[in-house]
Amino acid sequence: MEFVADYGLFLLETLTIVLAVILVIAASSKLSGGSDEPKGAIKITDLSKKLADQAKQVSTSVNTALAEEKGSLLERLRKRFRKATRDTSEKSPKKEKLAVVIEFKGDMKASQVASLREEVSAILAMERKPDQVVLKLTSPGGLVHTYGLASSQLSRLRDANIPLCACVDTVAASGGYMMAVCADRIISAPFAVLGSIGVVAQIPNIHRFLKNRDVDIELHTAGTNKRTLTLLGENTPEGRKKFKEDLEQTHTLFKSWIAERRPELDVDAVADGSIFYGTDALMKGLCDEIATSDDVLMKLNIDHHLFALKWVEKKTLAARLGRDASEAVVDQVDNYMNRTHQDFTRL
Repeated sequence: MEFVADYGLFLLETLTIVLAVILVIAASSKLSGGSDEPKGAIKITDLSKKLADQAKQVSTSVNTALAEEKGSLLERLRKRFRKATRDTSEKSPKKEKLAVVIEFKGDMKASQVASLREEVSAILAMERKPDQVVLKLTSPGGLVHTYGLASSQLSRLRDANIPLCACVDTVAASGGYMMAVCADRIISAPFAVLGSIGVVAQIPNIHRFLKNRDVDIELHTAGTNKRTLTLLGENTPEGRKKFKEDLEQTHTLFKSWIAERRPELDVDAVADGSIFYGTDALMKGLCDEIATSDDVLMKLNIDHHLFALKWVEKKTLAARLGRDASEAVVDQVDNYMNRTHQDFTRL
């Protein structure tokens, strides 16, 4: 009976928490429905300062380690290291150039395109335009229309005559490469994947499965090409032909987009859907240099002041409450399991 009572109490506590959260979320949604507050904000990080702090920390650690050692050779090395560090800091030129770093991590839907729009708009709105924009790009591609929008956002920088460099450390394929060609320079890591200039589409069809079970499907359209391939209905040769024509048209637009932005590239030679690793991509003309994004930023940091720019979404009250509610439910489950475990232990 004690077990049943504990279990009933656990259910009541959980139900109370869930109902309370639902009521609060509903109330907050009504209150915030007409709010004009911004949904996020631009976060700026001084990368040059961060790199300098790291270098200073390493220098201090090395000097400390050398100071603890004994012997004339190590002492001379310590003095030379201090002198070299001091000379470098004294002779370091004042950085008058400005570089902005943004990052895009793509998925199938290019979900980060809204953040990219805000970041590009913020760069274009700067009173002093940056001398260089570095895009750290990671994307295997995805939906045509969303990656087309992401590429158009990057083209805004190109249209404003702001130099853009795309750094690919792992992958920029298909829609990801569509974004990369918007840059003036594409820098790839040795084993990063580029290319995949092609279009793919697939859709299952269960018409025969339904027909064998005497399930009829009626599909009515106004317009010959309103529906080419369907999930439930019977696909026709005409529909398949039109679907293939649409794919070919999309592929042609894809190749034209790349050819306009990289005229030196033989698009037809690489536009068969194949992927290329960094070194091979360089030979094919898909990229301009082999290096990692870290190498690029370290070189720019010599004469550029680096800033990382990122759009951060503000979490709504409903999202925060939902997270708190889930944590509360987990705590309730843990407490119940602990009590049950103790009861079983006593038995």
